[in-house]
Amino acid sequence: MSGNGPGTVLLTDRAWPDDTVERAVLGAAGIALVAGPPDPAPASVIAALAARHQPDAILTCWAQVSATAISASPALRLVARMGVGLDNINVAAATGAGVLVTNVPDYCIEEVSDHAVALVLAWARGIAAADRQVRAGRWDPAGPRLRRLSALTCGVIGYGRIGRRTAAKIAALGARVVAHDPHPPATVGEVEFTSLDELLARSDAVIVHAPLTPATRHLLGARELALLPPGSLLVNVSRGGLVDTAALVGALASGQLSGAGLDVIEGEPDVPRELLSHPGVVITPHIAFSSDVSVLELRHSAAEEVVRVLTGQPPRFPCNVPQATASNGGPR
Repeated sequence: MSGNGPGTVLLTDRAWPDDTVERAVLGAAGIALVAGPPDPAPASVIAALAARHQPDAILTCWAQVSATAISASPALRLVARMGVGLDNINVAAATGAGVLVTNVPDYCIEEVSDHAVALVLAWARGIAAADRQVRAGRWDPAGPRLRRLSALTCGVIGYGRIGRRTAAKIAALGARVVAHDPHPPATVGEVEFTSLDELLARSDAVIVHAPLTPATRHLLGARELALLPPGSLLVNVSRGGLVDTAALVGALASGQLSGAGLDVIEGEPDVPRELLSHPGVVITPHIAFSSDVSVLELRHSAAEEVVRVLTGQPPRFPCNVPQATASNGGPR
């Protein structure tokens, strides 16, 4: 298609009941939508759908968009992530093929930071464990080891949009906050920045807000978890692969960690039984991003980004600089 005409978009999967929002936004611009299965299909299925429908853009939630899928459609100009992380997209392959990659980094800042704070509070006040005990017939107000949040130090790993909001909310509740980011902002306010090792050694609770990349996979392994004070908490609301699951299980078994708040897990939705059975572990099914407001914002924003690119406008949130160019002067 030309840079200014309508086209076809492949929706690989979705985390909501229908595709009416996406279809309406794209349809208003004369762009056709073809939908794959609601649940994430294997990468080979996504590649076959791309080969069959020859889309100008791919909208993806969690399905893997492989190099094969990217090369399957000569018309492809954009892979738009319906979310923040890009670990399900072969960004290098897209870049080399002249295909833009975009995301929606600003739709769930409040939700994910709220979720992280909620998991810290649930641990500090023993909410989930106490609820389970009462439901099991135990009434033991003297048993739990509860904590005052304002007496704790909370470490925030990753100081992007969401990390900054989490730090602000935790600080507003009285806790001390230390942070680590390989690229800290120029202005950090009252937050103290430290090395990762120092953050771990000083933190009663650690909250992970880092992206998953080859460099950050298993960012927290056995060595790192051993640096934490005994009885501390680990919260992961980013990507499961940031934490070595075997090391996490070991740290919980030894008491190095007294709890974990996990919205994401390696190999999800399969959860190790050691995590399911541990009384200090709270697990939610990758829902930190979600609210009635955020999901609508995400769907509109991702679809509107597709419209912008396919009608020749610059994207709001480009995540790469495509190397190849098409004859119309823009990214292929």
